[in-house]
Amino acid sequence: MGVALRTVPARLVARPWLLAFVPVNAATAGFGVVLPLVILVTLRGSWADVALAATLYNAVLIVASIVWGHLADRFPYRRGFLIVNYVGFAGLYGLLVHVGSLTELYAVYAAIGALAPAGASASNLLILEKFPEHERATAFASFQEVSMIGSLVGLLAGYFWTGAGRGLLELLAVLAALALASAGAVAFGTRGAERRLWTRHVARHAESLASRIRPPPPSHPSIPFFPRRPRLRPQPLARFSLWAREELRHELPLVLIAGFLFNLSANLFNISYTPYLYSIGLSAAAIFLVNLGNNLAQALVFPLTGGLAQRLGSDRLVQRGTYARCIGYLATAGLTFVVLARGNALGANVVVYAVLGGAIAIYTTASTLILYRGIVGRDTGSLLGVNSALGGAAAVLGAAISGLLAVLGSFRLVFLVAAGVLLVSLPLWTAATIAYQRRRTGDRRAIDPPPPVLPGGPRATAAAKTH
Repeated sequence: MGVALRTVPARLVARPWLLAFVPVNAATAGFGVVLPLVILVTLRGSWADVALAATLYNAVLIVASIVWGHLADRFPYRRGFLIVNYVGFAGLYGLLVHVGSLTELYAVYAAIGALAPAGASASNLLILEKFPEHERATAFASFQEVSMIGSLVGLLAGYFWTGAGRGLLELLAVLAALALASAGAVAFGTRGAERRLWTRHVARHAESLASRIRPPPPSHPSIPFFPRRPRLRPQPLARFSLWAREELRHELPLVLIAGFLFNLSANLFNISYTPYLYSIGLSAAAIFLVNLGNNLAQALVFPLTGGLAQRLGSDRLVQRGTYARCIGYLATAGLTFVVLARGNALGANVVVYAVLGGAIAIYTTASTLILYRGIVGRDTGSLLGVNSALGGAAAVLGAAISGLLAVLGSFRLVFLVAAGVLLVSLPLWTAATIAYQRRRTGDRRAIDPPPPVLPGGPRATAAAKTH
């Protein structure tokens, strides 16, 4: 089954009100870099403290995603959820300006994790409800590009702010103002839709699915996708065993496991990367510049990925993205063997992290298409729930492993482990491609039964086909 994914809209902004998402994406992108720097620079924390903060955040995020996803289906107030989300971000960012200890920071960061999923479903549902079917591909492509532009604005703001010698805590106040600007834009610049949809509808559009699992700002954990609240029923092991037997011939289990390994390696790497940059002597402004290179590469490569998927095929493209990501991890590990001057270290990391940004843009589009074609016509809610659970587990496990490796004090080991985990996923993608091709062949045989044998045997049948 061929699935198209539009990554370049006919126009940059399908509706002017989509610009309301620029400031909040700027705020979250900047916050993804500011938070570990506040731990390392302002509070004199360690790499292990950054990993612990990420572990707490992701653990809270998983539970909160289930709750907010259920509320989004129960109450159709999309604008209300977005306003609560963005005003909450502004208040919590402002609260962090006055943080005085790591314990206080952990508490506020966990609260941010509890609030973060509030707008995830609401933004997608608002677009689905306000755009007719024929405009949704363009709308979600615009949403993706507006989000990327916002991320670049946030990182540029951080670069110029810290480059001018201003404090990190004061930068949090700027980010709070950006989040508040989005809340005002949503409140006064958008209107609610008349029709009502549910979170399961998001999975019916490749573009909307891609917008939910798009790569997050570097060093900022992603929000899992929980389309529906999981049902609490007896005998979970027996039901899982039955599901596994039914799915044995399908490619989805392989896709889900490969995606889990990718997310595990990404979280392991990203959580450790900012502490690594700080350990080699890069300034806060330089670290923002490195992250800017990553986001800029994503913004440049992502619009090309839809066409690449059509020409090369999503199966081949996902392996190319995984290979490129692996090379970036190994290159970063290689940099730990070389003592570079500060300027050379900055340039090398800008290039490597840009390669990683382009790779994740390629991977995200290709893996979304593979996931989408596998869930079409099936129980999308349950399958995406499994995918989200695995994504959340990868985020928590990646943060925890990063914290354990921090005890050894070896960034090199972290980057090598991340590359190794990613390499393990490559044969799984190959196996998933083979399973998909076999399934397609089986489906065709079931739909197109063999022609009946005419009197006279096979020769008569062949003659009938020619006429």
